[in-house]
Parts: sequence; structure tokens; C-alpha cells
Amino acid sequence: MDYLPVPIFFAIAFVFSMLGLGGSQLYIPILFWTGMDFKTEAIPLGLLLNLVSSSSASITYGRKGIVAWRVAGPFAAAIIVFAPLGTWLNMQLPIKPLLALFALFTASAAVLMLSGWRPQRGEMSFQGQVTLGLTAGGGLGLIAGLIGRGGGSFIVPLLYMAGLEARVAAATSAPIVTCSGLSSFVSHLATAARPRWGVWIACVASVLIGSQLGSHVMARRMKSRAVKKVFGWVLLGVASLIIIKDVVL
Repeated sequence: MDYLPVPIFFAIAFVFSMLGLGGSQLYIPILFWTGMDFKTEAIPLGLLLNLVSSSSASITYGRKGIVAWRVAGPFAAAIIVFAPLGTWLNMQLPIKPLLALFALFTASAAVLMLSGWRPQRGEMSFQGQVTLGLTAGGGLGLIAGLIGRGGGSFIVPLLYMAGLEARVAAATSAPIVTCSGLSSFVSHLATAARPRWGVWIACVASVLIGSQLGSHVMARRMKSRAVKKVFGWVLLGVASLIIIKDVVL
């Protein structure tokens, strides 16, 4: 059972790297279902795989020149700063209604992208890109802290609705997800993690190969229309998972 997730994670990394996502929302429950302890094994390894997938894809997209760095930099900085505030608010506010609201937003974003609707946009100024990164990153950092997630599934719809091409939005999401996930992984590694190195190395290798292949396919062959369709269906799945796992159960 220990090595059962390895080929599954290759497929997840292949698909999710195309969308600028890390994949922790699937890695962690799969590791738990295969028998790993949730706190000391599944979460730390899932966060590491999320980090490997998103950072690997970030390198590919950065080299291909399809990352909007003027948005990604401020976005990543703001999400790191505001996530602790969201974590503090987590103790003060009821979480299930918030999760239901975010699931609704995710499903709405999925329908939006699947419908083919495109926002009116022109060339965004430097000031506009920085402002977008800071404001959206701050808001999403707050959300990520509130619900205990990296927020990757919300980043691409936000960037798309702000006017970025779906393909550029997915590529720009990858370095943001990398930054938002790094601190979580480090904190878990330093406190609760109990690595089984053979399993960790096999899973990391599988995810690294899958994310490299997936990001190269997206960068070279996929158009924004295809990215929107794949991302839309994945978002519907994520929204359903939030409703079933975190709201209903």
C-alpha cells in the first residue's frame, strides 16, 4: 500500500501542473486513505508534493515567458503576509458557512470558464498589475488562512476574471502557489513530520516527472480555450469535494 499512490500522483501532477495548481487537495486524502497517519505523514508529504509540482511548473512557465511576474510577485508577497491573519480569524468565525461560500464561488468560476465567457480587457498597466497582485493576494491570503488551504483553486479564476488570458493565469498561479505552500511545508516538517524516506522519494520523483511533462504540454500545445475547459471541470470537482467533505460531513 505504501507505494500505491506513486502512479496516481504522476497523473495528478501531470493534470494539475497544466492548471497552475499544486494538487495537495488530492495528495493528502489519498495518502490518508492508503494508511498514512494524517498529521505526521499525509499532510507533510502532501504539502511537499504540492510544493514540488508547483515549483517545477513555475520553472517551465518562467522559462517560456508566460508568467505575469508583475502580478505574481505582489500576489505571492500579500498572500504570505495575510494568511496568518486569516488563521487568527479562523478561531473567531464559524467556518462551515465560509466553506460553503467558497465552494459556491469555486463552482461559479467553473461555470464561468466552461461557458467560454471572456471579460473585456485591455493591456493592463504596471500599476494595475501590482495593484491586482496586492489586493487579490491579500484577500486570498486571508481566505487561505481561514479555510486552511493554499488557495490555488481560487487564484486562476481570480486572475482570469481580472483580465488575464486563461493560459497566462494558470502559468502565473504556479509561482504564487509555490510561495504560499512553502511556509506550510516548512512548519510541518519542523514540528510533526515523520518521513518514510523511500516512499517520500518515490512520490517526489513521480510528481516531479508528471509536473514537468504536464507543464511542457501546456506551455507548448494547449491554448487558453483548452485550459479553461480542463480547469472548469477540475474546479467543479474541487467544489463538490469541499461541500461533501467539509460542509456536509
